[in-house]
Amino acid sequence: MNIVFIVVAAVAGLAVGGGAVVAYNKKNENGGKDRAEDLVRKAKREASDIVLEAKKEATRVAEKAQSEENERRKEWKRTENRLAERETTLDRKLDQIEKKTERISKQEKELEELKGEVREIRVKQHEKLEKIAGLSKQEAREKLMMMTENDIKQDLVGLVAKEQKEIKHDIDETAQAILLTAMERMSSEVTADRTITALKLPDDEMKGRIIGKEGRNIQALQRATGVDIMVDDTPGMVVLSSFDPIRRQVARYALERLMKDGRINPASIEEAVMKAEKEIEKEVVRAGEDAAREVGVVGIPREILHLLGELKFRTSYGQNVLLHSIEMAHIAGMIAEEIGADKRITKTATLLHDIGKAVTHKIEGKHAEIGAELAKKYGMNDAVVHAIAAHHDDIEPTTPEAVIVKICDAISAARPGARNISAENFAERMRDLENIATSFNGIDKAYAISAGREIRVIVEPKQIDDLTALKLARDIANKIEATMSYPGVIKVNVIRETRAIEYAK
Repeated sequence: MNIVFIVVAAVAGLAVGGGAVVAYNKKNENGGKDRAEDLVRKAKREASDIVLEAKKEATRVAEKAQSEENERRKEWKRTENRLAERETTLDRKLDQIEKKTERISKQEKELEELKGEVREIRVKQHEKLEKIAGLSKQEAREKLMMMTENDIKQDLVGLVAKEQKEIKHDIDETAQAILLTAMERMSSEVTADRTITALKLPDDEMKGRIIGKEGRNIQALQRATGVDIMVDDTPGMVVLSSFDPIRRQVARYALERLMKDGRINPASIEEAVMKAEKEIEKEVVRAGEDAAREVGVVGIPREILHLLGELKFRTSYGQNVLLHSIEMAHIAGMIAEEIGADKRITKTATLLHDIGKAVTHKIEGKHAEIGAELAKKYGMNDAVVHAIAAHHDDIEPTTPEAVIVKICDAISAARPGARNISAENFAERMRDLENIATSFNGIDKAYAISAGREIRVIVEPKQIDDLTALKLARDIANKIEATMSYPGVIKVNVIRETRAIEYAK
């Protein structure tokens, strides 16, 4: 660009000089030639200077461009040399890696061959040993195990007994402290009210009104409530019979209303039953909400609260199921707080553990399984569902909360006065306990004691050794759990003793 600029300037200078001469000649044609020649010479000198300066500037620019080009060529050469060196280095490293790979492959092959030789040697050694000993590998193992067992059997018995004693001592002390603390803090009724299934008649005239002409009133009442009504079985009493406790309560409320009003006919019966159903529905909802509020559990679905309220009209061995659940929830909260379990999950699961009993007359299956399915259906926490399903050992409890629910169920059911069990059922359970114990071999005698809370088993010392006695106690306990239904815990006490008697004459 600089060279072009200089050349253009020179040409422009020459043009300007020429133009000046022409103009001057035209203006002063008669001027002297000397003056004109001086002007021409001056213009030429200026143009020559401009051209010379332009040539010098062009030379400098060309030299600078040439120098830069040389530098770039040198840099490219150096870069090319470095790349060539790196390529050479990479080729050398690749050759080394290939050689190492070949060596490793060769070593692996040699190692596999050595392993094969070692295996062959071991097989030959085993064959020689079996031939020398006269025993196969399996027979030698069994014989060694038998000899070891005989040598350490007594030591194992002593060690197991010692560990059991120490563990039992620590566990018993901790468990007793926690349970006693919870039970002392929990105050509840000794006995719970039973569901009323009989009503007293004010007089024989009322009995006739209830039956009605040709029995139309009692038939209408039975159709409306789904409850069997018996007025002749017990003098002065009306007995209501139904597997559904809600229906039984509806019939009771309706009959009380009818006897109080005095007007008993199919129309008044229908009206009384409708009012009784509404009253029972309100009472069920209120009972469920009151129970959850008393225990301090929130967020329970309304459907679950309704089922919980229905337990107010259910009993188990004479124990009101709703009061039993509330009592359990209070005890469970105390125990959970003591051992660091989740208090909310524990109290919720304990309060709802028997909701399956509200529908056991409608759905087949165990109430623990039904209750767990209902809790899962209505979106309860998985830990709550598991604790409900495991509270009767139908499945193995795997969380502290589930174990607490199981323990509290036993505490509430087993406390004095909690349940009414007939003498016949009690004697039958005692006999079943003794029969289960005597069904095993090597049993001399078996006694059910402590009101069925303990089974004491005396074994033949010649047939049952100490180690077998431990296993026998576990087997008896497993069979009791599998075949019997009972509240609380039954202790299995296996006794083995050898007595040597001699007489001095």
